[in-house]
Amino acid sequence: MTEEHGGAPPDEYVEAEIHRLLAEDPAVAEQGITVVHRERGLVLYGEVESPHRREEILRRVAERFPDLPITSDIGVIRAQAPTQAEELP
Repeated sequence: MTEEHGGAPPDEYVEAEIHRLLAEDPAVAEQGITVVHRERGLVLYGEVESPHRREEILRRVAERFPDLPITSDIGVIRAQAPTQAEELP
C-alpha cells in the first residue's frame, strides 16, 4: 500500500526526528519503521499489526511534518493466533 502526503523537501535531520517521534510517542511506541530519504521526499517502510496502527503512524508524521512529502510502504502483518493446527508431513 502506498500513500503520499505533503509537499516540501525534507532536511537532513527529519529521518532521525521521525524515528524519535515514533519510538517516544506512547500512543505509537513503534521502532520497526524504517525511514529512507528519496528524491521526492521520505518513504516509511515496515510492518505493523493493524491498519489502524499504520494510519496512526501516518497521521502523527503528517501532523508533525505537514509540508513534507511522505510515501508509506507500511504493510500489515497477521497478529492473531492461527485458527487451525498446521499438519506436518
